Amino acid sequence: MKLRTRITLWYSAILVVSLGIIGFGTYDEISEQMNHSHRQHVWEHALDETGEMMLDVGLPAVLLGMAGGWWITRKAFKPLRQLTETIEQIHDHNLHTRLPRSGNGDELDRLTEVFNAMTGRLDTSFQRIREFTLHASHELKTPLTIMRGELEGALNDSNLTPVQQEQILSQMDEIERLAKIVDGLTLLTKADAGQIQLIREPVPLDELVRESFADAKILAQPQNIQVTLETCDPVIVTGDRHRLRQLLLNLTDNAIKHNETGGKVTIVLRKDGAFAELVIGNTGPGIAPELQARVFERFFRATTGPKAVDGCGLGLSIAQWIVSAHGATIQLKSEPGKLTTVVVRMAAVSAG
Repeated sequence: MKLRTRITLWYSAILVVSLGIIGFGTYDEISEQMNHSHRQHVWEHALDETGEMMLDVGLPAVLLGMAGGWWITRKAFKPLRQLTETIEQIHDHNLHTRLPRSGNGDELDRLTEVFNAMTGRLDTSFQRIREFTLHASHELKTPLTIMRGELEGALNDSNLTPVQQEQILSQMDEIERLAKIVDGLTLLTKADAGQIQLIREPVPLDELVRESFADAKILAQPQNIQVTLETCDPVIVTGDRHRLRQLLLNLTDNAIKHNETGGKVTIVLRKDGAFAELVIGNTGPGIAPELQARVFERFFRATTGPKAVDGCGLGLSIAQWIVSAHGATIQLKSEPGKLTTVVVRMAAVSAG
């Protein structure tokens, strides 16, 4: 129940009780005087008149008071409702937005001032976090590049034993993983700060899907995973070709990594009215229902199978950003032990 409704009911209840007290007091007084009067018929007539007056005047007064109370509370809470609707539009990307103040110095104006100060502090904190992440990522790239170069040089040493070569290769793999984490953090941090501009041009999405299908078959060979392109309707979308290519690579690579040896990956691109719908499924161990809402969180990894999966937990976060930047939607559905599918829907320009 809304606050203004509760206040109106309380106000109405007070009116009814007050009217009842007045009516009871009047009735009691008249009755007492009537008992001490010799003109009983006069007092009985006065008592009847009082009762009729309470019904004819008191009841409309109560109803009018209820209506007036409802109108007053609605008018009083209108600024609060507007403030609530404005606050609902604020998120981590527009914390710099300031709520308009009435300037009359009342409680709502003070609340608005406090909220603006709070969002200002949050905006400053978010900015510092983004700046730190960007600076840290930039500073990490140079030593990682140097370390990789030194290890590649050491790997060319003919005096290395097989064990030493294996150790160097393992170190290079870890450096490559760190480099991917740094690149992913840099991308997401720049995206949060609005520093990435997407190119808007017509893109044949079916061509990108066929290219990704060819790449996926190569990536799936070591695990003997069967990749199938079931449907690929000609469809054109408006977007950034490079980012859409990255989206497809992330999703297909994720479907292969989180799969079982000898499993299957299916890719479907179909024209669904005014939308292009991309569906990528895999036969991996699946994701528990209570974890599915978190799969797009950064660094979250829903490890459910016995096999260790390489990755840093940023692939789906990057995929979600690319999808959102194109005004599209992405949804993951998973049945543990059966099938996991990712569905992307975006507006289509025309069919080829």
